[in-house]
Amino acid sequence: MIFFRKKKDMPDGLWTRCDGCKGMVYKKTVEERMYVCPECNYHLRVFSRDRLKLLLDENSFEEMWDNMVPCDPLNFKDRITYPERIAAEQQKTGLKEAVIVGKGKINGKEVMIGITDSSFIMGSMGSVVGEKIARLTEKATELRLPLIIISGSGGGARMQEGVFSLMQMAKTSAAIARFQEAGGLYISILTDPSLGGVMASFASLADVMIAEPKALIGFAGPRVIQETIKCALPKGFQTSEFLLEHGFLDMIVHRQDMKKELSRLIDYLQQSKNVNCEAQA
Repeated sequence: MIFFRKKKDMPDGLWTRCDGCKGMVYKKTVEERMYVCPECNYHLRVFSRDRLKLLLDENSFEEMWDNMVPCDPLNFKDRITYPERIAAEQQKTGLKEAVIVGKGKINGKEVMIGITDSSFIMGSMGSVVGEKIARLTEKATELRLPLIIISGSGGGARMQEGVFSLMQMAKTSAAIARFQEAGGLYISILTDPSLGGVMASFASLADVMIAEPKALIGFAGPRVIQETIKCALPKGFQTSEFLLEHGFLDMIVHRQDMKKELSRLIDYLQQSKNVNCEAQA
C-alpha cells in the first residue's frame, strides 16, 4: 500500500518572480535588499511610497498637492470611461495619480522630490502629473532647494487626455528651464521603465542624469523601434549600461547606494551652484 503525504498549503505572497533571472525568490529577502534580486542583482520595480522610505530620512516627507485628480475633458471611453478607469486605479494602488511630490530630507539635507509610478496607468503623464511636476519645480525655485525627480513611467503621454497631456511636456520643460536659469540643482533618476513623453521632457533635462542598473530607458520601446525600422538592434539597446557607454547618462548607481550618492552630489554640487550664483551677483 502506498501512502501519500498531504501537501501543506503554501501561504500566499511568500515568493515573488524576478524579471531578470525569471527565478522565484523569497519576498522578504527581496524587500530587505531594497527590492533587488539576491540571485542576479536585478532591480525590481518599486512602489513610489516604498521608494520614498528607501531614499528619505524617516518621517521627513511632506506630501504636496495630494488631492489633485484629473478631469475628463474629452469624455473619453474605451472599454470603460476615463473617470471609471481613474477610480479603479486609485482603488488598486492607493494613489490619487501617477506621481507623488513633496519636500523631504536626505541625510538632513532638504530637497524637493517627485516620483512617477508605473503601477498607476503605467506612469503615464496626464494634466495632473504635469501640473504637480511643474509646481514642485516652482517650489524648489522659490525655496532654493535641490530638485530630485525619479522617473518610472512606461506609458508616455496619457491618450485619454489627448493634447492636454501632450502640453505637459512643454510645461514641465519650461519650469525646469526657469529653475536652472535661477541656479537650481536638478538630479534626474531613471528607473525601469523610463519611456515616452516623460523621457522626452523633464526626465532628460537634469544637471545630473543617474540610472539604476539595467533600466529600460528611451522614447519608444525597443520592440516598436525594431518593428518600425525592420533592423536588428544592438545588444542591450536602451539599457542603462548602453546609454552610459554612449554618453547619455552620467552614472549608474545601485539602489542600495542611491541615498549615499545623492547626499554626496548635493553636498558638492549645491555648494558649487551657490558659489556661481554669488559670483554672478
